[in-house]
Amino acid sequence: MRIFDPHIHMTSRTTDDYEAMSRAGVRALVEPAFWLGQPRTSVASFTDYFDGLIGWERFRAAQFGIRHHCALALNPKEANDPRCTGVLDVLPRYLEKDGVVAVGEVGYDSMTPEEDEAFARQLQLAVEHDLPVLVHTPHRDKAAGTTRTLDVVRESGLPPERVLVDHLNEVTVRAVADSGCWMGFSIYPDTKMDETRMVAVLAEYGTDRVLVNSAADWGRSDPLKTYKTALAMLDAGFGEADVDKVLWRNPVEFYGQSGRLNLDDPSGTSDTSDTFAGNSVLRGARP
Repeated sequence: MRIFDPHIHMTSRTTDDYEAMSRAGVRALVEPAFWLGQPRTSVASFTDYFDGLIGWERFRAAQFGIRHHCALALNPKEANDPRCTGVLDVLPRYLEKDGVVAVGEVGYDSMTPEEDEAFARQLQLAVEHDLPVLVHTPHRDKAAGTTRTLDVVRESGLPPERVLVDHLNEVTVRAVADSGCWMGFSIYPDTKMDETRMVAVLAEYGTDRVLVNSAADWGRSDPLKTYKTALAMLDAGFGEADVDKVLWRNPVEFYGQSGRLNLDDPSGTSDTSDTFAGNSVLRGARP
């Protein structure tokens, strides 16, 4: 099996997680910039974080045969903190770095005027730097937040096929499907979506423009949720080609719009161009 996790926060994870992900078939990932769990107090803390994403995490991942890419942005939660908004002035030079394949996470947390400004400004940066965008939908008032998100995207002039609207569920997926944007789903142990619900959404909406991620971070989460969703898809009657599309080809297509994806195996021991083995081999390889 080959897996591309399109949204995972490896800064919060251990090398054991990288090893387990590699055993499960994860060969590439995108790590979006996000809130670290406590407030940053200066722009310098962002630049240190960005430097780690484009350098140290890429090295850590490569030791386990995983290609690490990132998306960079001022995240919605910290867009409300005047100590942090100066990062918008330094972000353009980071968006030119190798391995940066999108602007993100951007969007809404509490849907404040400050978030409006940061969201619109970063969508414009995506246009200027010819990058796709990863959008975070709020955990509260999710339906209203998703509607407002789509309105802002339309106003930006950014083509919908270059926008991934993430953290969707059964309530919000229809609006995003109709918009032409890509649909992102985070699979969690207790919150957001689980594997069974995800399979039901795929059965209803199909596999086009759908990305499934673990979004694993410092909270209770599971970096193998992409793999477990693949198994749930097979158990529900989806074919191996369907699984490969959702877990590999779709994220490659979306982030490939950046022109910066590198999918060569850094260890030189496997070939990500091959589809995964048959069910019997797959099930025998469960971590």
